[in-house]
Amino acid sequence: MKNDNSLKNAEEKNIKLRVKFSKYGLMKYIGHLDCMRYFQKLIRRTGVDIAYSGGFSPHQIMSFAQPLGVGVESEGEYMDIEVRTAEGSKQLIERLNSNRAEGIEIMDVVKLPEKCGNAMASVAIADYLVSFRKERKPSFDLGNAIAKFNSLKEAVIEKKTKKGSREINLKEFVYKLELRENDKIFMRLCAGSGTNIKPELVLSAICKMNALDDFDEDDVFIRRLELYDEKGRALIEAGEHF
Repeated sequence: MKNDNSLKNAEEKNIKLRVKFSKYGLMKYIGHLDCMRYFQKLIRRTGVDIAYSGGFSPHQIMSFAQPLGVGVESEGEYMDIEVRTAEGSKQLIERLNSNRAEGIEIMDVVKLPEKCGNAMASVAIADYLVSFRKERKPSFDLGNAIAKFNSLKEAVIEKKTKKGSREINLKEFVYKLELRENDKIFMRLCAGSGTNIKPELVLSAICKMNALDDFDEDDVFIRRLELYDEKGRALIEAGEHF
């Protein structure tokens, strides 16, 4: 009992941190598990005083927000870690970036309140910026197509899931859709655990509405800009610099 209590007390003293990072270039082709292994090695290499779980196979206490699809870049990825000691936000950012690989950059680090939910459970909304590759733009006018979609009261589509497929009204889960400079499409989409809408699904629906059924995901570049909680706050706003 004494050992159990000591372990519990030690765990309660851990500091919860949220790390915001970008992922770009060749690193966008690294899958979620490899990304996790990369950070585990980076943390060991830089000497961050990370906390470990108990049991027979202790592992770094680390969790990620919604995993990014392979081939998608991002300016707003999140990882939660627990550390035993930490020198400060600025110092930790500098330490991690000094040893990082090209294609990953630590953008911010904050300390989380003790009862703050983890990043994965907090995600509700995501922003994306989508652009078409050269000579891969659709034949229809993008501006008119987006205006047409925005004017609809509903857009019923079939969404594939792990358990099969189901019909949804896509309009309920697209919070903002607009054409920006250089034919780039901004999307603010539902990204909750119950319903996660990917940009490819929205583009496929728009193409079908404009008599183009052969949309290819390789036709576009996708960049995730930010992740938000259900109140519309960026996940980094849940904590404070220290």
